[in-house]
Amino acid sequence: MELFYSADIDGDLVRLDQDESGHCVRVLRHRTGDEVSVIDGRGNLYTCRLLDADPRSATARIESRTPGFGTHPYNLCIAVCPTKNTDRIEWFAEKATEIGVDTIAPVIGDHSERKVFKTDRIKRLVLSAAKQSLKGAVPEIAEPVSVKEFIEGVPDDTLKLICYCFEGEERRVSIMDVLASCPALCSVKGDSSGLAAAPGIAVLIGPEGDFSASEVSLALSRGWRPVHLGPSRLRTETAALTAVTAVYLHNLISLRQKVGVLSK
Repeated sequence: MELFYSADIDGDLVRLDQDESGHCVRVLRHRTGDEVSVIDGRGNLYTCRLLDADPRSATARIESRTPGFGTHPYNLCIAVCPTKNTDRIEWFAEKATEIGVDTIAPVIGDHSERKVFKTDRIKRLVLSAAKQSLKGAVPEIAEPVSVKEFIEGVPDDTLKLICYCFEGEERRVSIMDVLASCPALCSVKGDSSGLAAAPGIAVLIGPEGDFSASEVSLALSRGWRPVHLGPSRLRTETAALTAVTAVYLHNLISLRQKVGVLSK
């Protein structure tokens, strides 16, 4: 399936921007009357009929809409300190999008080697990854804030997990054990897209030099739970992707168990 993206949807009319139009008409050689599939980045898939195969501004008419296309029954935010090598954090963003993430929040820690991070390129990467992996929702890329600002800004009704390397006064537990104790993460009741009421999960991943003691202390005082990702010492981008995968697999296992119970 070829997916195109549009942020310009008005009634039953879809307009593709210049990049998407060029790919649709010049590269893939679609013509007027062809059926095309368009996502809006918010979880909807539109089956459309091409009205004008203009390679600079193609337009199409919506014939049907599929809500919740390629989405998942949780709302996952990964807050991660950008790595010194930007290729590594971009690799993470691409792979996390393929697996399933809703927000990627760059955060700057006390020990971060990279203090400035621009989001324009990574936004383009996650859009491409969403289309490649057949997802109707494109992850939000938040603007960078400090670790402490992020810690203080996450709502209390979110499952808040912080991954760090050292043992403090409160011992870390496996992220899988914490997820297993929260079965509500896979029960969604809400609108037709399955997005609005999805349980919130936030995972905080530190920089190459780990979090500072004051950052961890603040997180624990605000209800963040200390977790680990196993016995291996992981690079920042590997740890972040492991956390995304843990939530994804927890969801699959929980759904399989529910299906098994219901089939008995």
